[in-house]
Amino acid sequence: MRQRQICTQYKIPAIDGVMTTPPDRRTRKRLATRQNISNIATQLFFERGFDHVTVDEIAAAADVGRMTVFNHFPRKEDMFFDRDEEAREMLRDALRQRGAGIAPIEAYRLLAHRLVAEQHPAVDFSARSEGFIETIEGSETLKARVRAIRDEIAQLVAVALSECVEREPTDPDARLAAGLLLATWTIAFIQAHQTFRQERDTKQARDAFLAIIDKGAIGQKAALSGTPYA
Repeated sequence: MRQRQICTQYKIPAIDGVMTTPPDRRTRKRLATRQNISNIATQLFFERGFDHVTVDEIAAAADVGRMTVFNHFPRKEDMFFDRDEEAREMLRDALRQRGAGIAPIEAYRLLAHRLVAEQHPAVDFSARSEGFIETIEGSETLKARVRAIRDEIAQLVAVALSECVEREPTDPDARLAAGLLLATWTIAFIQAHQTFRQERDTKQARDAFLAIIDKGAIGQKAALSGTPYA
């Protein structure tokens, strides 16, 4: 039970403004079933490795049918990354809700600092997060999905950036900004998790994360000087 609670806590929670109170009992029941499937699946992935758990085993453990699992999660890896869409909405909101005079690139730097200040699970560098990272590292399927998500988010950020300054979605400056942002955040996450693994110190890991975010932002602003993104 303790391991299941840790697993559930590490899942990224609902972002303010994204998940509202379900309007009816049927919707509440559907969301509860979805979350239960995801929690049980993730626990099994933690214990046995992603590639060694079948959808039938997940369905049996969650006491639902195989088709019910697929109705909620088209792919097995979607059960592991079940809050992906909420994280994407958080990235969109960072631009929509930025203060007057805050450049888009700066909005993302400030988002990183806010997540760390709030101890958001998305930037959790601790013993809780180790199982999550180790499960990814142990599965070629999950590693491939991480790469695909990174590419999808780069496209999402490029579109969001171009829209917020009223440029075309294909704006090359937006694509450059998104690519630099994703590269910075990816390296920052990797370094932070490595720092925790070596030092067993969450504060050191968070400091390492923000140091790379800040350093990357300097480079992004220099590369995009003269554009509305900087």
